[in-house]
Amino acid sequence: MESRFLETFLLVAELGSLAEAARRLAITPAAVAQRMQALEDEFGKRLLVRAGRVVQPTDAGHAILEQSRRILGDIRHLKTLAQTDSPSGEMRLGAISTALTGILAPALRHLVDTVPSVGVFVLPGASTDLYQALGDGSIDAAILVRPPFPIPKSLHWSVLRTEPMILLAPSVLATRDPEQLLATLPFIRYDRNNWGGRLADEWLRRQKLRPREWLELDSLEAITVMVSNGLGVSVLPDWAPPWPEGLSVTRLPLPGPPLVREIGMLWPRSAPSGRLVRVLLDAFEAVSSGGKRADDA
Repeated sequence: MESRFLETFLLVAELGSLAEAARRLAITPAAVAQRMQALEDEFGKRLLVRAGRVVQPTDAGHAILEQSRRILGDIRHLKTLAQTDSPSGEMRLGAISTALTGILAPALRHLVDTVPSVGVFVLPGASTDLYQALGDGSIDAAILVRPPFPIPKSLHWSVLRTEPMILLAPSVLATRDPEQLLATLPFIRYDRNNWGGRLADEWLRRQKLRPREWLELDSLEAITVMVSNGLGVSVLPDWAPPWPEGLSVTRLPLPGPPLVREIGMLWPRSAPSGRLVRVLLDAFEAVSSGGKRADDA
């Protein structure tokens, strides 16, 4: 089916005249009639009917009017994209909660201001869920914690931020030894179902520490508020602000080799939206203030 046949049909339906449509299109009325016959043969239905001196759509013609307008609009959009170097379109992006508040919002603001033709639909979720959504094609890219397994060669990974794992304790304990605090105070564990929580568990195992387990939560904000209220200590990433207001906590470095949580963008190498992903990465780089961004092949 040729798009010009749909364009001719819409024009005839709007004007109510084959002759007037022919004049607007600078073709003969016979050519208009031929296009309409070809379109009706394609659908197997009459699309136009003469009522007195006016041509009107049949029930079948009315049924395809709106969809025909949308199809032609999409075709015009495709032509526009092909004729310009400016990126355009919508990207479906998954993001973990601390990325939503800490690093994504400024990048999206920059994107809206500089490349308004690119839209981003954001799906919040945990890293494990977002990785699954990326695999089944529900999203085009994900901002998540680096997977605790080798990244498949079919995916590309770009680091946006590195966050050291720390011991979070009430402010009054700022001068205490981290290992002593873990041995004596209740431990609020970062949920091991989260990839960041697995990093905390890895450090405890490496140090051969067995803290006094109390709670296991999947919300970094909730853990931080618990610690601020003197209910225990926790090992978690020093995530990007903002943090909850009014906290009374201290961040203590962990003994031993440094351990970091990497936050990055993950997307399929062959994704049609790869150009839009690069535009968003450029926005992250533009607003970065001390955060690390590097590409892994």
